[in-house]
Amino acid sequence: MGATMTKSRASQQSGFTIIETMIAIAITGIGIITLIAAFAAGLAATQTSQENLIARQKTLEAMESIYTARNTQQLSFSQISNFPTGIFSSGSTQLLCAGPDGLVNTTDDVNCPANGPCVSGPECVVMPGPDGILGTADDVGMSLGNFTRQVQINPVLESDGVTVNPTLKQITVTVSYIPTGLTAARSYQVNALISAYR
Repeated sequence: MGATMTKSRASQQSGFTIIETMIAIAITGIGIITLIAAFAAGLAATQTSQENLIARQKTLEAMESIYTARNTQQLSFSQISNFPTGIFSSGSTQLLCAGPDGLVNTTDDVNCPANGPCVSGPECVVMPGPDGILGTADDVGMSLGNFTRQVQINPVLESDGVTVNPTLKQITVTVSYIPTGLTAARSYQVNALISAYR
């Protein structure tokens, strides 16, 4: 009788089958791979965030300088156009320093002079060095030689789709760059309308 009770208890116990174990391992593996991919994407975004911020800033600076020049009457409304009818360069150009007119992406832009850790050439951003403090002797220069900017100025059509509105223009500023360590270009773009009236 004692032997019979032992046998029935053993038959009631059950464990995982090999298939259940394989399914559990596969699900766990997929979860781990997903976490690794998310971590890698976050790390890549962190590495290019500084360049993204610079692209955004340079785009907004160019747009703001056009509005300021119009508002201070440094530029007439007719000069706000691409070369040859206006002063803004046609196509993408390297980020150079503003020339005598004080505006970027115009036909009189010049190489930037050497400044601290920055050498002469395209625009340069001064970054804190190993001590993490900006304005000390160990600051480093970050060249913006891999950045380009385009200021595209287009006429705006009236509601009939044919007649050009003489008091309104569309401005599109695009800054493009190739992030450090990557091969695909990225860009940041801002669109706005500017009128002949302040």
